[in-house]
Amino acid sequence: MENIKNKVIVITGASSGIGAVAAQKLAALGAKVVLAARREDQLKAIVAEIGDNAIYIPTDVSKRADLDNLIQQAIDKFGHVDVLWNNAGIMPISFFEEGLVDEWDRMIDINIKGVLYGINAVLPHMLQRGQGHILATSSVGGIKTSPGIGVYSATKFAVKAIMETLREEVAQTIKVTTIFPGATQSELGHDITSPKIKALYGNLKNMPKMDEDAIADAVIYAIGQPGNVSVNELVIRPLGQTR
Repeated sequence: MENIKNKVIVITGASSGIGAVAAQKLAALGAKVVLAARREDQLKAIVAEIGDNAIYIPTDVSKRADLDNLIQQAIDKFGHVDVLWNNAGIMPISFFEEGLVDEWDRMIDINIKGVLYGINAVLPHMLQRGQGHILATSSVGGIKTSPGIGVYSATKFAVKAIMETLREEVAQTIKVTTIFPGATQSELGHDITSPKIKALYGNLKNMPKMDEDAIADAVIYAIGQPGNVSVNELVIRPLGQTR
């Protein structure tokens, strides 16, 4: 993975799950990683494990100023940003009839606005350099929806639309990749409050799930391609997941 060595890679949602695993793997391959999330204690622990090739910056992706600060601090520390992975997301799914509007708002703020704010923060820098790579985590829920995931699915369809449009706009200079994970062992969904979802699916433990490494390895594959190759979409499901 010579194409990863010395790249400066910024990852949101990096305090746990696939973001944290990918950060550790990328650093082991020689990348310089900038970890961003809200939970500073967890970020600090991961950076301590990785060592000198990592820094962390507490970041709330629903705040535009936080994303601007994240990219600027990464540039101040390492000189430039090669890769931004907009990975932060939440999944408090529910049925429309339950009216959990505050949770809908949070998903829109984090899952959609967080991606837009990240793109806005880093794109001028990448265009000025004439190179770069922007990734975002959508979901298989961004390909097909089903009862109970309407708002979450809408946010992930939005990520697909944003990233495909971005790709068409900047395809001559900037790589654009959208990841569509299926069910994965992570904290995603831990904040589900819907009684109806809990009655139907419990705590989601019985679903077939992938290890976080599967998604981290897919991201490494996309980032590690030669300069003239852009991996645009990766759909990864655990064996047994049909939707």
